[in-house]
Amino acid sequence: MEKRVEAPINCLFQGCYNPQFEEEIKKCKDKCFEYNKLNPNDRETQSKMLADILGSMGKETIITPPFWCDYGYNISVGDYFYSNHNMIITDGAKVSFGDNVFVAPNCCFTTAEHAIDPQQRKAGIEIAKPITIGNNVWIGAGSTILAGVTIGDNSVIGAGSVVTKSIPANVIAVGVPCKVKREITKEDKYRYPMHESLNKNN
Repeated sequence: MEKRVEAPINCLFQGCYNPQFEEEIKKCKDKCFEYNKLNPNDRETQSKMLADILGSMGKETIITPPFWCDYGYNISVGDYFYSNHNMIITDGAKVSFGDNVFVAPNCCFTTAEHAIDPQQRKAGIEIAKPITIGNNVWIGAGSTILAGVTIGDNSVIGAGSVVTKSIPANVIAVGVPCKVKREITKEDKYRYPMHESLNKNN
């Protein structure tokens, strides 16, 4: 099995200007570049390439190109994962997605934080914190999920949000910074008119 370079978690380390990490990122960027050149309807080849890029993935994983990540092997996705165009994941730490997760266009998941102290930052010192996305989560278009965040099962993140702190399960959260707006209720099932074909099945 190919040896993987693991960044320290939740403590400062030499992230930038580090030949080991730079080599790993270079290899992953080459894979992403090839993936993004595929016909977007070629699901079979996409699936094979994603299996080589990601650490693990469930059945029916769809990541619409373009897609970029740093290492790839720090990312795990569950069953029935779908992301729209232009998902970016800086996976210096683990990024985990549950089952039935929807990610809208132009979303970013970043585990990296650079040092606050300018001298440390100039020297390439950073920190990596894992991101965890639960089951049945919907991330709205243009959202950014920052290092160390957990989003609970069934929650919805509104478009354009910047999620700086963890979000509990079963809520709608939105804003900059992202905050809980309300809980998801049974009434949300009837929020929109239902087409007659759905009425027959419900």
